[in-house]
Amino acid sequence: MELNFETLTTTEAAVVAGVSVDDVNRAIDRKILPENLYRTATVRTLKRDACLWIAFWFETSEWLTPDARQRMISEGSNRCPSWAELRSYKLQESRTIKVGIQDIWDEVNARLKELQKAQQMVIEDPEILSGTPVIQGTRIPVYDVASLVDEKTPMDELKELYPRLSEEQFHLASLYAKARPLRGRPKRKALPESSRISVSKKQLREASVGGPKRAKIAGR
Repeated sequence: MELNFETLTTTEAAVVAGVSVDDVNRAIDRKILPENLYRTATVRTLKRDACLWIAFWFETSEWLTPDARQRMISEGSNRCPSWAELRSYKLQESRTIKVGIQDIWDEVNARLKELQKAQQMVIEDPEILSGTPVIQGTRIPVYDVASLVDEKTPMDELKELYPRLSEEQFHLASLYAKARPLRGRPKRKALPESSRISVSKKQLREASVGGPKRAKIAGR
């Protein structure tokens, strides 16, 4: 399927570039990226190519100076070949040295494809949990799964909680949540029905520490 990520949010771009959201914003604020690769009106968005140049900027920091990196990004962006052609594009570092970006392109493109799979895996249907994002074909909220994955829950425990999901789906759920983080106060995680424990009001009263004694003292 043809990739359709022509523009991305800062969180999506961070996932694809393999950096933090702060790094993405830094690339914009410090004018590391050419202005034609991003927009800042209302909400910041970036073109797909920007992810490649952000990854290039940070991954080559140990062996290229800031001036050299800035010059090469400007050159590559201005020549503006297609996304596929960028893979074999050679950046001119000097008259005698050219720098290939094939490895960086492969890594960025792989993360782009993963993000696409993650977003295709999740649906929002008003008829399913009132539109809560769930993993397609299930009623499992994707953010509940992602939260458990990000807490380093062992895979055997994850599979016990959600036996219908594959290891890839656990990974994609976490990726989806990173690219589209929940806004505001995080919701409490809901465990699958099979893992919930039913406790009666009577049991809760009897389990409360010192409950009956306090009642007797109060009646004196």
